Amino acid sequence: MSTIEKALAKNKKTKAIENQSEEPVSEGFGQETQSVGVSAQAKISDEKPESINDYSDVNAVSANDEIRLDLDSLSAKGMVDNSAERRLINEEYRAIKRKILSNAFGPLSKTLDRSNVVMVTSSKPGEGKTFTAVNLALSIASEQDKTVLLVDADVLRPNVMKTLGSRNREGLIEYLLGEKQNISDVMLSTNIPKLKLIAAGKSHHLSNELLASEVMRTTVDEFSTRYKDRIVIIDTPPLLGINETSVLANLAGQAIVVCEEGRSKIHDIKNSVSHLNPEMAIGFVVNKSLRQDNGPGYYGYYYGSNGS
Repeated sequence: MSTIEKALAKNKKTKAIENQSEEPVSEGFGQETQSVGVSAQAKISDEKPESINDYSDVNAVSANDEIRLDLDSLSAKGMVDNSAERRLINEEYRAIKRKILSNAFGPLSKTLDRSNVVMVTSSKPGEGKTFTAVNLALSIASEQDKTVLLVDADVLRPNVMKTLGSRNREGLIEYLLGEKQNISDVMLSTNIPKLKLIAAGKSHHLSNELLASEVMRTTVDEFSTRYKDRIVIIDTPPLLGINETSVLANLAGQAIVVCEEGRSKIHDIKNSVSHLNPEMAIGFVVNKSLRQDNGPGYYGYYYGSNGS
């Protein structure tokens, strides 16, 4: 078992993480218990704005209209699609979502608060969390008996809509401010029948207080309980240096921490995990995992929950 595996296994019982290391994340990143290891490769883009500026803004519609996602364009950009072709990116996210769905609706769900609410985060910006959140939502939307709501709660740096080829619009912040009376007023339907979206909305200087409000807690509770077949994916800000994310960590039953191989530091990952609720199921996705047998430009994803 690698150094990081040992450190994160220990974190299951305590938030105090010792022996911090500055080594880059290795491809073997995972967890000893309740883990699913996946290895596949697919060309992907990051969530950095400069990597997705070539998405066309094809969805200039009001909040209550259906957003028509350009599925061919998303597939060409390396995103999950519903084609019959067994693309590696599709297979990768099938394996990741199986663990998420098992935690949400299986035996472990009885030990988790809001087991079907999943926050996707990272230690620092640019490690691929929005790409992961969007692909996970797209993959779950292909399930026969599940629906998915993708919420952009990265209100400081919203990127979900842009990643999907659209633009930010009225959303979560407007609802929390009371400018929109019903959450349905900012919930966007898409041409993927089982996928709904909530954009981040406008920036606001009280974003931390709004996300920590009773309205937000009540809203997430409603997300979690109203539809028994629904998974809620919340794209949150990075964990380090941003207070909003720690607030949101108390509202989700599961967390995915996205790490970039060769860039994310073990010290930062340990520090990030210490900010999460120790009672939640915590998983890890290693992004941009370079495979020697395939050459540069290929990536791998790994998911392993530390259990709860």
